[in-house]
Amino acid sequence: MSLPLLFGANIDPIWKDAEAPLRQALAAENLGLDLITIQDHPYQAAFHDTWTLLTYLAARTERITFVPTVASLPLRPPAMLAKSAASLHLLTGGRLQLGLGAGAFWDAIVAMGGPRRTPGQAVDALTEAIDVIRAMWSGERAVRTNGTTYRLAGVHPGPAPG
Repeated sequence: MSLPLLFGANIDPIWKDAEAPLRQALAAENLGLDLITIQDHPYQAAFHDTWTLLTYLAARTERITFVPTVASLPLRPPAMLAKSAASLHLLTGGRLQLGLGAGAFWDAIVAMGGPRRTPGQAVDALTEAIDVIRAMWSGERAVRTNGTTYRLAGVHPGPAPG
C-alpha cells in the first residue's frame, strides 16, 4: 500500500504574539501545504494550550489538516483525548490527525501534576492509551478497560471520528 507524500509546517504555539500562529496557518494553507503540526508541551509557560490553539486555527482555516505533535499522554488522559480528537475531527470535516507521545521532560510533567514514568512504563502506558482510544471509538455502548495505567468503568463513549 502506497501512501501519499504530504507537506506541512510546524507552528510553535508561542502566545506572546497571539496572532502569529494564525498568520502562519493561513500562509501554510494559502501556499497549498497539506498539514500543520503543533507541539504539545502544556508545561511550557510560553506556549498556548495545544488543543485550544488547534481548535482556533481549524475554525479560521478551510482545508489544511492539523496534527498535535505529539499529544502528551501523561497530562492528557486517553479517554478524554479520544473524545476531544474525535470531536475536532468531526467538527472540521476530517481535518485532524492524532499523534500520541509517551512522554518526556518528566520533571516538567511532574511539576504540572502528572506521573513520572520510566521509559518502559511510558511505552506500556502508551500501548494502553492506544487501546483506550480505540475502545472509545469502537461504537460499544459501555466501555470497560482494566489496564495497569488506565481503567474505564463502563463509560458511554462517543463520538467516534468516523
